[in-house]
Amino acid sequence: MDKGPRDEHRLEEIMVTDFEKDMSYGDYLHLNQILSSQHRLSGHHDEMLFIIIHQTSELWMKLIIHELTAATDHIVAGHLEPSFKMLSRVARVQQQLVQSWNVLSTLTPSDYMEFREKLGNSSGFQSFQNRLIEFAMGQKNSQILAVFRHRPELYESMMAALNKPSIYDAAIGALAARGLPIDQSVLNRDWSVIYQENASVESAWLTVYRDVHNYWDLYELAEKLVDIGSQQQFWRFNHMSTVERIIGNKKGTGGSSGVSYLKKVVEQPFFPELWTLRTKL
Repeated sequence: MDKGPRDEHRLEEIMVTDFEKDMSYGDYLHLNQILSSQHRLSGHHDEMLFIIIHQTSELWMKLIIHELTAATDHIVAGHLEPSFKMLSRVARVQQQLVQSWNVLSTLTPSDYMEFREKLGNSSGFQSFQNRLIEFAMGQKNSQILAVFRHRPELYESMMAALNKPSIYDAAIGALAARGLPIDQSVLNRDWSVIYQENASVESAWLTVYRDVHNYWDLYELAEKLVDIGSQQQFWRFNHMSTVERIIGNKKGTGGSSGVSYLKKVVEQPFFPELWTLRTKL
């Protein structure tokens, strides 16, 4: 007997429909809390876009921190291979973040001016998760912590992150663990200070790239780091371009110089020797 049009859309008999006592999809994901956290301070339509872009970006950043932390721990423990999947995932997430600027760029200058004053002094500059990502990737800056003094528990956790080795410090430690000569000043440096290029580190990476067969895991690690370093720079550049498109050269809402500040940030590379060695290969 042929099924009628209504039969095709009937739920399968074994499908659960009673969630009085069981956990549902929305319960597991706490969707009530998440989807009720978009509060426009103006009546302007496009403020919803602005809020959702930044909230979803923070969720993606949380995943990046989760993966970078675990990857760094594996590298420090000498288990490089498990970190590769994590770093590949970080690069994919970064692509999502880069794409988010393309969505936000649909916000026109006139639209943004309709609700910009409602932001007060809040600014993306104050994103603690973005700072934690930069710390984890080696871009340390203790002055940034002043922005978070009003939240002691957050300030303390960020101070702890500032004083931890970055994923690049862990990678350099992996080079030394394999017998490649690294200056002690690099291995025993102050982790809270931004990393500076070092000739012994460049020489070690050159050895890896010139003898891939014997150092395949270190070579793979280096290329994974290049991936996430590149994606982070794409994110920074798209951030700068989107801000310039929307507000031009106005000052940022949090008091920064705006686009000129973001342009300076773009000029700060991650993992410097992994770039300089390419000229010398």
